Amino acid sequence: MTISESEQSRIIEMAWEDRTPFEAIEQQFNLNEKQVINFMRRHLKPSSFRLWRQRVNGRNTKHQKLRPKAVNRGYCPTQYKQR
Repeated sequence: MTISESEQSRIIEMAWEDRTPFEAIEQQFNLNEKQVINFMRRHLKPSSFRLWRQRVNGRNTKHQKLRPKAVNRGYCPTQYKQR
């Protein structure tokens, strides 16, 4: 599977977003959680990868089944507002 630069950028962006679950990445790019972790390991600097893993590890919003019922969207409401 070939992933374009813009798709790579979007995968990294989605993986960093707190409210975007791994299932959304899988649905859009056909990469499961383990593949996303390997992708991030290959595309980030080692220190950035460690920071990302610390941030994601144990975060309920990164897994659809573990999300609190109050989290019903995949992004922060202020994320895409125009300034």
